[in-house]
Amino acid sequence: MDKVELPEHPIFHVVTEAAAALGTDAYVIGGFVRDLVLKRPSKDIDIVCVGDGIALAAMVAQNLPHKPKVSVFKNFGTAMLRADEWEVEFVGARKESYREHSRKPEVELGSLDDDLKRRDFTINALGISLNKQNYGELIDEFGGVKDMKRKLIRTPLEPGITFSDDPLRMMRAIRFASQLKFDIDPDTFDAITENKERIRIVSQERITDELNKIILSPTPSYGFKLLFVSGLLQLIFPKMTELHGVETINGNSHKDNFYHTLQVLDNVAEVSDDLWLRWSAIMHDIAKPDTKRYSPKVGWTFHGHEDRGARMVPKLFKDLKLPLNEHMKFVQKLVRLHLRPIALVKDTVTDSALRRLLFEAGDDVEALMALCRADITSKNDTKVKRYLQNFDKVEKRLVEVEESDKLRNFQPVITGEVIMDTFGLKPSKTVGELKEILTEAILEGKVRNEFDEAFAFLLEKGKEMGLRQGHSNN
Repeated sequence: MDKVELPEHPIFHVVTEAAAALGTDAYVIGGFVRDLVLKRPSKDIDIVCVGDGIALAAMVAQNLPHKPKVSVFKNFGTAMLRADEWEVEFVGARKESYREHSRKPEVELGSLDDDLKRRDFTINALGISLNKQNYGELIDEFGGVKDMKRKLIRTPLEPGITFSDDPLRMMRAIRFASQLKFDIDPDTFDAITENKERIRIVSQERITDELNKIILSPTPSYGFKLLFVSGLLQLIFPKMTELHGVETINGNSHKDNFYHTLQVLDNVAEVSDDLWLRWSAIMHDIAKPDTKRYSPKVGWTFHGHEDRGARMVPKLFKDLKLPLNEHMKFVQKLVRLHLRPIALVKDTVTDSALRRLLFEAGDDVEALMALCRADITSKNDTKVKRYLQNFDKVEKRLVEVEESDKLRNFQPVITGEVIMDTFGLKPSKTVGELKEILTEAILEGKVRNEFDEAFAFLLEKGKEMGLRQGHSNN
């Protein structure tokens, strides 16, 4: 058998000694071995022993110099400890059997062979011996190393059974293909297609966790195309699949917004690892199917899809069990504003329009501009180049306006309290109207956001509305 050189770290030799003392065999297994062979960084080590994993973890912790704390999960028969930058999990070798309506297996103690058989893919069904008699020996019962060389995702056992038993493995197959830029074995992919309906028994949280990992892969469109062709995307994110297709009337066609969205996502992925900016790319045109109209005079339109899309974001996040917090608000904001910089590119750029964009985008203006650049997906290279050069000009002007007017996240110096004190008002519609008039005047450049100038403007507007300074007007 081939030997693998393990990293120089005391954890491996400490496990060897502890396993010998307990009269058990121990192996590094799964993803850590895969990543070691692929020369990818990995922070998680899984140790399987043919015996009591919790007892092995306790002895290893005692024998490590820093004597780490052991976290025990008795229900799962696992234990975990930290060794420097690594998280090390210990478990006894096991075999599994599944019931039809649950992806939670019935588990019993088993051999190393049983444990390797239960792994999802051949590239994860690898082990390295930590035993004195064959330390460093690679265990590869299912040709995982060969599959890595062929860049292939394949199940160790019959794929239909593998996916029916635990349908989340269908998402994991596509996730690994997307992360590693591997192909999925044809029989394995056919089994995903045949078992796709089984995904319904998996919790949305687990599905979304895998989906996020696909989104964070180097070229996320690859994972989404596999999800779409297999039929899984229609089940886990139907709103996105509605973007697919081209309609033609009187020879006029619109572009396929599904493939456009995937191109925008890939474009964003080239410049940013931010998950939520990538989600903004996925959602930016999500309302196009709902706003699509055809007119003989102008052809296809999607008027208001940015506002409709922004209103859809909270429900989509809720359905996907994504966080309903500042990340959702960020995506919502970028969906709502994604056409604004493009409009600035087309028109003569006024300071007023730039001020409004800075005011509304706030600290997310750079992210918005990254999304807008990614949204230029024409096959006409000259057109793309021209648009991107225009974006350069807009960004330069944004910097200039921001430096002179400081309008990013600005708050008018005249607050609601100042307005109420000045005119003897209580909280009311009038106070809101005056605040709005003042904000508009600052954004239009009629008034600078400085107290004396803004206050003089306030008194003038109050007078026009029949309000008197220092008097109760309620």
